[in-house]
Amino acid sequence: MPMPTRIAVRSAALAAGLVLAGGASSPARADLVFLTTGRVVSVEALESVDAKRIRLVLRRGGEIVCARALIARVAPDELSRTLPAGPVVQVQLPAGSPGGLDAITDIIDAASARHGVDRTLLRAVIEVESAFRTDAQSPEGAMGLMQLMPATAAEYAVGDPFDAAENVEAGTRHLRRLLDRFEMPVALAAYNAGEGAVARFGGMPPFRETREYVARILQLIQ
Repeated sequence: MPMPTRIAVRSAALAAGLVLAGGASSPARADLVFLTTGRVVSVEALESVDAKRIRLVLRRGGEIVCARALIARVAPDELSRTLPAGPVVQVQLPAGSPGGLDAITDIIDAASARHGVDRTLLRAVIEVESAFRTDAQSPEGAMGLMQLMPATAAEYAVGDPFDAAENVEAGTRHLRRLLDRFEMPVALAAYNAGEGAVARFGGMPPFRETREYVARILQLIQ
């Protein structure tokens, strides 16, 4: 049985055309594959399975085999080339967090279990968003532990966005929905900059703030 042809995704034009002829080559970076289902995955290579199917070799491990027709387009994953190297940082819940440290920890762990969002990721998002302050409010109007914007709070029927339980429940549900739609880096970018920005730029927005936000969270959960 012949081995599948493996290529690195070297350019959007090459990948979008799914030109898979030629020998194998080692991937130099990752790219984002946009599927017609709306899902976005970060890959390090494509493998031709047969005339109708493609194997996506995921950057974070694992593989997906899908129909060629499901691939809408491929674009460079700029984040994979711009994330700064840094030491592993343990996520620490700060002493003196308004609302009570133990209560916040319990709320985070419960929301994590209910919605299947890793609690380390959830804590990292809250650390970056609000430094675990229930009373945090941004100049743009984001509120509470997970910095819910008014529209997001309304979407999830939040009565008091400064209530730790309500805020974390809504923020976790929103993050879960984004993780179901996008690979983690893009989901985090969508949480920060909005799904509209991700849709407008076809992936990771070019905003420095968003890229630094994603990088900080990924460093925290390493």
